Amino acid sequence: MAIKGLSTDVQNAMEGQRIYALATSSKDGIPNVVPVGFLFEGPDGNIWVIDNYMDKTLKNVRENPVASFYIWHEGVKESYQVKCSVKIENSGADYEKAVALAHERKETYPAKTLLKLTVREVFYITPGPHSGKKL
Repeated sequence: MAIKGLSTDVQNAMEGQRIYALATSSKDGIPNVVPVGFLFEGPDGNIWVIDNYMDKTLKNVRENPVASFYIWHEGVKESYQVKCSVKIENSGADYEKAVALAHERKETYPAKTLLKLTVREVFYITPGPHSGKKL
């Protein structure tokens, strides 16, 4: 993996994560959290999320282009919160790559949009003295 803005340790922790909790907020601060299975390293070094069934999440990102997710699973010693800016794409070469990836997994996935997450900040969330501290 070579995601811009993430250390090797954080990227290694991502390898065992299957479902991510992706958090967004409306422009008025109303939060939304959804489970996401299509969150992965894009070929551009950003994190890609393929939108198959997003409604409130997509609306929130259009109003307030930021998102956050955590990395935690039984196989990691440290857990992390990743805060990102978000760009939406529904056309172009990267979007077409995302559609192809979704259809490889299941041909009937709609792959409506591609969310490109650019890492802005990473924090420890493992309980202990460094919990909440920025990496």
